[in-house]
Order: sequence, then C-alpha cells, then structure tokens
Amino acid sequence: MSAKSFLIQGPITETFIAQKIAAHQTKTDIGAHAVFLGQVRADHTARGRVTAIEYSAYEEMANAAIHQIKEKAFTNGDIRCLHIYHSIGPVKCGGISLFVFVSSAHRKASMRVMEDVVEQIKANVPIWKKELTDRDKSHWVES
Repeated sequence: MSAKSFLIQGPITETFIAQKIAAHQTKTDIGAHAVFLGQVRADHTARGRVTAIEYSAYEEMANAAIHQIKEKAFTNGDIRCLHIYHSIGPVKCGGISLFVFVSSAHRKASMRVMEDVVEQIKANVPIWKKELTDRDKSHWVES
C-alpha cells in the first residue's frame, strides 16, 4: 500500500495545480486531460452565509481509500496518469478543496474516469466538512 498522502492542508493553490499540469508536457503519449476542481461555495443557509468549510479526515483511512480509488481507475480505463488531492482544514469560499487530474491518450477515457473518480471520492473517502458562516455558526454537513 502506498504511503503517499493525497491530503493538503488548507486550499489547493493555483500554483500547485499549474505545476501538476505543466509536469505532463513531456508525456507525449497523452492526448487529453480532464480536470475537476471542487470550489467552496458561499451558500446561503438558515445559519447564515457560508464563509468557509473546515474539512477533517481520518487521514490514514482517507489516504488508503483514495489510493484504492486510483488503483481501480487504472483497471477501468485507458488512462496514463491520475492525480487526486483533497484539502483538510479550513478553506474559504472561492478556494479549491478538491483537485482531480486524469490524463489519457483520448478525451473520452479521461472524462469518463474523472467523473467516476469524483463520485467515488464523495461516496467512499472519510472526509467530513463543517460549514462556517458569517453568523459565527457552524454545522456539520451530511454527505
């Protein structure tokens, strides 16, 4: 099992995302990239306007679940690379909290795998989120 961490403290920065994408320019067997960026919304709720989401995780289990999702993705599609990163800790509205980057020879495979991977993350990775609001209230969100 991989000891790699897929969790990033705080928001996932534009620089981090750009560096991951730029690193693939030398991989000439790739013809398509599918990118998903999950961004924190400023929803209006009964508790006030959401200003941030604080993510928490059982890190060892979350990393293992993401590793398993990655391994399965490589058996279900013609993909060359797959990167998954999720924030833990607070992420303000507008910040990126999930980055999924799938590379394949052709677009249909990358897009299909990207969508499946995002759904698997939402369903199977033990990451919890607490909404923080402008009224100094917080609320755990059910997945």
